Amino acid sequence: MLVTRQKVLRRFWYAVMPMSRLDDGPKPFTLLGEPIVLWKGAGGKPHALRDRCCHRTAKLSKGFVDADGNIACGYHGWTYDCTGQCVRIPQNEGGEIPSRAVVQAYRCEERYGYAWVALDDPLQPIPEFPEDTAPGYRRILQFYEQWNTSPLRMMENSFDNSHFSFVHQANFGLFDQPKPSKYEFRSGAWGFEAETRVPIRNPEASFRITGTTDDITERHLINRWFMPFARRFGCMYPASGVHHIIYNCATPIDDRTMMLVQWLYRNDTEEQCPTQALIDWDRPITDEDREILEATDYDACIDVRRQQECHMVSDQPGLLMRRMLLRLLEDHGEKEVFRIDAEA
Repeated sequence: MLVTRQKVLRRFWYAVMPMSRLDDGPKPFTLLGEPIVLWKGAGGKPHALRDRCCHRTAKLSKGFVDADGNIACGYHGWTYDCTGQCVRIPQNEGGEIPSRAVVQAYRCEERYGYAWVALDDPLQPIPEFPEDTAPGYRRILQFYEQWNTSPLRMMENSFDNSHFSFVHQANFGLFDQPKPSKYEFRSGAWGFEAETRVPIRNPEASFRITGTTDDITERHLINRWFMPFARRFGCMYPASGVHHIIYNCATPIDDRTMMLVQWLYRNDTEEQCPTQALIDWDRPITDEDREILEATDYDACIDVRRQQECHMVSDQPGLLMRRMLLRLLEDHGEKEVFRIDAEA
């Protein structure tokens, strides 16, 4: 699916950038092929505009934030507020500002330590992640990095239990137990919940992560998919009561690339398992997923009628995901734009 060709995808919120990256000034980002600029305005609130000054087309991300929290172009100083309206032309102080001196503005909100952006009128609010305000949980921002794959591929992989034994055999996968555990599904209008229990290998390096010293332990997974490209990896270790809950947003940059935005919630303390240990543990696992996904076609086809696939137990989450995305497109008068369509 070529995400930049599916207009309805512009009507969702995406985690775009850690708020901390905006501390030293405006930053560029490309969302669904659209170049945008983000900055912190008055009170530290994030804002987003098209990354193009309406004067001489310079990138606003090369500019700066003024004392009033507006963004100023670094070329001639034309200054814009959060609505995209030009509020100052230094070369014409006191003069009338042309009514057409406006830059496209986008909806932008802070949530969970990130700036979220919706390019068009959102169909749904930013997903609610209850652990963020639940007592006893701590939030850890883990990874923010560009992957050369599609968000659909990443979402499918995150619900695929059968790859554990192979892709992750160096960490927790049981190579001699390749048969995936079955999911129990609970579907909603904008996503689904998938519950299962998965046995995993528990090497000494993961004792603090899992909270147990057993050679083999179990993950009780309550995973959730939030349409179109966000998910919850709800991992609980019954043997210890430790919760290791990861949230991802596979933010679409363009048709070939996405930004992995990942943060973690734990119901333990820094003394029990340090933040760096949690980042170090998930780092190689994330790298293994990235390496295998970047070895697949970026333009994953969601219309299962156009390709032959053997839908085993592990394929069911991906199949359900694809069907729901197809229905979304159809409900908004769109069809899937695939590479073959685009070339035709």
